[in-house]
Amino acid sequence: MNLSPYIDHTILKPTAVIADIEKLCLEAVEHGFAAVCVPPPFVKRVNTILDPTTIQVATVTGFPFGYSATEAKIAETVLAIVDGADELDMVINLIALRMNDWSFLTKEIALATEVVHKKGKLIKIIIESGILTNNEIIQCCKLFGPLGIDFMKTSTGYAEKGATLEAVQLMREHLPDNVQIKASGGIKTYAFAEQLVKAGATRLGCSASVQIVKEQPE
Repeated sequence: MNLSPYIDHTILKPTAVIADIEKLCLEAVEHGFAAVCVPPPFVKRVNTILDPTTIQVATVTGFPFGYSATEAKIAETVLAIVDGADELDMVINLIALRMNDWSFLTKEIALATEVVHKKGKLIKIIIESGILTNNEIIQCCKLFGPLGIDFMKTSTGYAEKGATLEAVQLMREHLPDNVQIKASGGIKTYAFAEQLVKAGATRLGCSASVQIVKEQPE
């Protein structure tokens, strides 16, 4: 299986510099990755580099903890779109989730989705599946899926547990068919990446992308 078209080639470390980002973009072009995912301050530069290509520009909002005010997340989202982002990966408010404030979560995600879609862009909702119970994952699917989100994403990569086959399978079982799944967090090998795709993921957020595609069978 050729995994390149599934990969969001990613650098989200807080110490990234422009040279890291430029290298990321060149690797994405070389290997034909779906997107690059970078911190918001680099979106404008990445958009300039990738403009002649079909590779998408992705960034994050409310990252990595999700507890930014809704107004802050929306402001981040709007600025990222102005700078040239095609895809917005937003972390849910995990404090609200732990407090069972599903009404707050639903309103925030509905608003963000509306803002993103009005600009013709895609939104991925990061639920941090590694620290949720199965019931919480299912509830996220049932509530957020019908809101029109484009993707549900497993993880930020900053929690103690990242993507798992079980989480992807659970999400695929309970999400509407039109909502895609992005697996991210701890994806280091071709074998694991392929298993995630077979489980239902249509995007893979990876920093080890080049190593993964080098492991692909001929």
